[in-house]
Amino acid sequence: MKIVIIKYNAGNIRSVDYGLRRLGITPVITDDPDEIRSADKVVFPGQGEASTTMAYLHEHGLDALIRSLKQPVLGICIGMQLLCSHSEEGDADCLNMYGADVRRFVPQRHEDKVPHMGWNSLRDMRGALFEGLPAQPFVYFVHSYYVPVTADTAAVCDYIHPFSAAMQKDNFFATQFHPEKSGAVGEMILRNFIKV
Repeated sequence: MKIVIIKYNAGNIRSVDYGLRRLGITPVITDDPDEIRSADKVVFPGQGEASTTMAYLHEHGLDALIRSLKQPVLGICIGMQLLCSHSEEGDADCLNMYGADVRRFVPQRHEDKVPHMGWNSLRDMRGALFEGLPAQPFVYFVHSYYVPVTADTAAVCDYIHPFSAAMQKDNFFATQFHPEKSGAVGEMILRNFIKV
């Protein structure tokens, strides 16, 4: 099985690489369109800023390529946010695979910290990524922007207010949290993606 990690100007690619290697998979890290198209599965990870990242994707033709993919795609962190319609971060138009806008967390109480960083539980999970997981599993988050709960939401997390911890539409799967940093639960989610 060929799993490709899309290489672009975003952090976190190496930790996803290590996470897959722990499962016995050696992914291909590339920005080559032919390599990406020929993959059985594609991972679109990242940490970064939405507008500069979208500009990079557009400049390199990766935005149109990602939209055209028919195999299972897993967006992680900003990878999930960039699959949405628009982001408040840099007022960026995104890939529009999910009809949702990305918003910045606004603290409501003194104890609300932004970014949302650390372990938090999931609820209302649905879909192939979450098969076999315990109720309300804990996963690891680092983010200042969030996607509201929509029809494409595949898991919900509560921080300041409910938000989409995961999304799915057609062949596009995504997690706001980092499965590669989420211990045994994250490992199971990556295994489930590989089995899709």
